[in-house]
Amino acid sequence: MADWEIWLTIGVLCVATAATRSSFWLIGHRVTIPPRVQEMLRYAPACALAAIIGPDLLIDTQGQTQLTLANPKLIAALAALAFYLWRRSMLMTIIFGMLVFTLLRVLHVFGQVG
Repeated sequence: MADWEIWLTIGVLCVATAATRSSFWLIGHRVTIPPRVQEMLRYAPACALAAIIGPDLLIDTQGQTQLTLANPKLIAALAALAFYLWRRSMLMTIIFGMLVFTLLRVLHVFGQVG
């Protein structure tokens, strides 16, 4: 792509983003969302997070589904889930999950070297 095509693409994406995000701000008071839709929108962030994190936890670098104990991401996620259900602290859950993941990765690397 030429430089001008890249800049044009960036400009169009900026305008599209600004238009879609500001439309709710500009007409937000004139349009009412039905209560049923508002209830369903409560789950949108959790669904988006699951759609982003799920494939990363379950699919390895070769594109194969890994539902085994050899998958350190899956083990760390399950450990973090158990920790969250026990403590109900989001920050501590993130720290705990990352510590478990790091420990599993370090043990895996040293297991291959030794």
